[in-house]
Amino acid sequence: MTAPALYRTRIRHVRRTPLRHAFTYRGLSWFVDLDDLPRLPVWLRPFARFDGRDHFAGEPSLRAGLDEVLADAGVDPTGWRVTALLAPRAFGYVFNPLSLYWCHDDTGAVRCVVAEVHNTYGGRHPYVLFPDADGRVETEKVFYVSPFNPVEGRYTLQVPEPGTQLAVSVTLHRDGHRPFVASMHGKRTPVTTVRVAGAVLRVPLAPQLVAARIRIQGVVLWLRGLPVVPRRTVPSQQLEASR
Repeated sequence: MTAPALYRTRIRHVRRTPLRHAFTYRGLSWFVDLDDLPRLPVWLRPFARFDGRDHFAGEPSLRAGLDEVLADAGVDPTGWRVTALLAPRAFGYVFNPLSLYWCHDDTGAVRCVVAEVHNTYGGRHPYVLFPDADGRVETEKVFYVSPFNPVEGRYTLQVPEPGTQLAVSVTLHRDGHRPFVASMHGKRTPVTTVRVAGAVLRVPLAPQLVAARIRIQGVVLWLRGLPVVPRRTVPSQQLEASR
């Protein structure tokens, strides 16, 4: 099993076209083993709780939801160990713009990575990826995320499994340009009751704050005249699967 860890992160979003806009904010991510999730003291659980219903198709456990996604992609994860980088639910609310899952076979090698993207409309979509040895991979964009970007283009992701340092990036490519780049960096610290309590005291409503910051930046872009790209109608079956 992998010991849980915390990463105090620096997250940066850069929009290059059709107008230039960038912002940076701080966050907190957990690195956990899906088969050995952290057991916090009762008084801390309202501030940090992992619930499978917040991910994938809403299975009771995170591992069950991930296994279903892999099976749908033709991957058999039986006997695999899975580590994940994600944010927990706090006071009944959770928002994970990007959750990452590293799937290790029985030799310990990373066989694939699942990148689960959440948008501010309550939708989520998993990308099953097969990165190279450096954690680099490309995939088509198929999910509506930002109201200012159409569902077109390709992503380049750098998703090496974090160690002492966390360094993840996502670059959108479209029409020979890179209109959007997001990156997340952080330093690893072990999970202890004192550290978790300290993080809660500094930012007691972390997921609510992240969602608010993203929405505020959206309003800023809209006020600057960036046109909104309408969402396509989602079939009812797909909508149910994303909840």
